[in-house]
Amino acid sequence: MSFKSLGLSEALLKAISKKGYTTPSPIQAKAIPPVLLGVDVLASAQTGTGKTAGFTLPLLHLLSQRPAERHRPVRALILTPTRELAAQVYANVREYSEFLDIRSTVIFGGVNQKPQVSTLRQGVDVLVATPGRLLDLHNQGLLSLKHVEIFVLDEADRMLDMGFLRDIERVMKIMPAKRQNLMFSATFSKDIKKLANGILNHPAQVEATPENTAVEAISQKVYRVAKGKKTDLIIKLISEGNWKQVLVFTRTKHGANKLTKKMISEGITAAAIHGNKSQGARTKALAGFKDGSVSVLVATDIAARGLDIPLLPHVINYEIPNISEDYVHRIGRTGRAGAVGEAISLVSADETTFLRDIEKLIGERLPVEILEGFEPDPNASTAPIKQGGGGGRSRNANHSKPRGAKSGEGKSASNSRRPKRTNDRRSKSSRS
Repeated sequence: MSFKSLGLSEALLKAISKKGYTTPSPIQAKAIPPVLLGVDVLASAQTGTGKTAGFTLPLLHLLSQRPAERHRPVRALILTPTRELAAQVYANVREYSEFLDIRSTVIFGGVNQKPQVSTLRQGVDVLVATPGRLLDLHNQGLLSLKHVEIFVLDEADRMLDMGFLRDIERVMKIMPAKRQNLMFSATFSKDIKKLANGILNHPAQVEATPENTAVEAISQKVYRVAKGKKTDLIIKLISEGNWKQVLVFTRTKHGANKLTKKMISEGITAAAIHGNKSQGARTKALAGFKDGSVSVLVATDIAARGLDIPLLPHVINYEIPNISEDYVHRIGRTGRAGAVGEAISLVSADETTFLRDIEKLIGERLPVEILEGFEPDPNASTAPIKQGGGGGRSRNANHSKPRGAKSGEGKSASNSRRPKRTNDRRSKSSRS
């Protein structure tokens, strides 16, 4: 199958060819045709499968077939959970629309709104946005969604996990009732299906891979290790392996900062990326990681969601996630686009329960190694990590509360005016 056989315009085929693509990925082949037909679509796909082009290409095709209005109101809205993902989706929109008369822009929090407002006033056809900044500008009367024809909800599962349900509902109310809706998610959980029922009308359902399965191209391994020896072990692996591009996951922002400082003191070029970092710092860290000036990027789950790093060879779980699905998202950063990748997890005694849950989810037992000098403590408790220690949050808890929005975009619209302190230690420790 070729992109041409999918019915895309010559201008889009030209842009696709310029990027060096010839054959659509499975999710693209399945999602593009129904989108072109104008029906609603619910799609599930692993990270790294090309899902962004799965909605970007047909969206641009449909918009290009209809004459743009003089003042160019927003005709397509793509809603994403994080700044990084918004920026990447926008980059895709720009690349694929190079030979089309389509204007686009991206808006997110954490940066000055004035340049974004200025661009909006000039008129845009496609708007990529995070929920907080979108609703903030709308509430100020600086943005209208009255002419939206196509609505895309990207990374819907992460939207719910970050507590954006109420914001999504608000966005729905300020768009026309008659529109095409596209919803993309890594999983088809009960919460996602419930959300889909409230947004989509008789959707075509497409799925590129079995739900919650790990990418086959990824080699997975577990190192059993004493909790206090994790830092020394990860430094040994990276240094002796001479690894030049490694994405490391920690549970907390504090843990990310602490590990990054230790690596730097050992001569490893490293940078941290999490919700407490400014947008400029996050952009700089990611750019350095991509160009090779930074060898190790230490990240929390929410900050790393949606990162597109081509041919990433190594992912290390310094701490494995207490939410099993997050493991799949994490290791999905490597083994992308047909490349082979390696995912290593450092597991201490108190993470044993989490490891068993992950193995149950992916349907396989992960190979275990123990390195001399880094043996696990035989007297350590195997009781799961307490919630106050950075884990234990429930994926289904408080979906209606804008929790952790700072990680994605600075502020959630529903609490951007009056920041409140929280006594919920669980929420605080699990935000990233």
